Amino acid sequence: MLARSTLVAVVLMAGCATITRGTMQSISVNTPGVTGATCTLSSASVGKRTITAPATIAIEKGSDNIAVHCKKECHHDGVGVIASSVEPMTAGNILIGGVVGLGVDAVSGAINKYEPEATIQMTPIPGCRPRVV
Repeated sequence: MLARSTLVAVVLMAGCATITRGTMQSISVNTPGVTGATCTLSSASVGKRTITAPATIAIEKGSDNIAVHCKKECHHDGVGVIASSVEPMTAGNILIGGVVGLGVDAVSGAINKYEPEATIQMTPIPGCRPRVV
């Protein structure tokens, strides 16, 4: 009987994305052929974060897509979106963890996940010469 209750407890915990997947996620932002671009990631969930691409950043999970805007001298700006979607683990939570587990995951953001990599295209501006400082 003890083994059965232990098994049930383990299954319930495994259904919780907060425990198994966490509330943070690493995302790589790449600007092929362009190094040193300043990229701003923004959404209601994560606020505004600025990085120098290429880079990997840890982001708090949320339900909002993340807008990406990259700039570099002598290049056209690059834009993109890092899509948010629902973790497949959510189905297990609905079946096993119930409303409580689903609520915890929704509040913590663990119910969501982002695409792990964003590739932002930037094209050179013909004839542009970088300013020398």
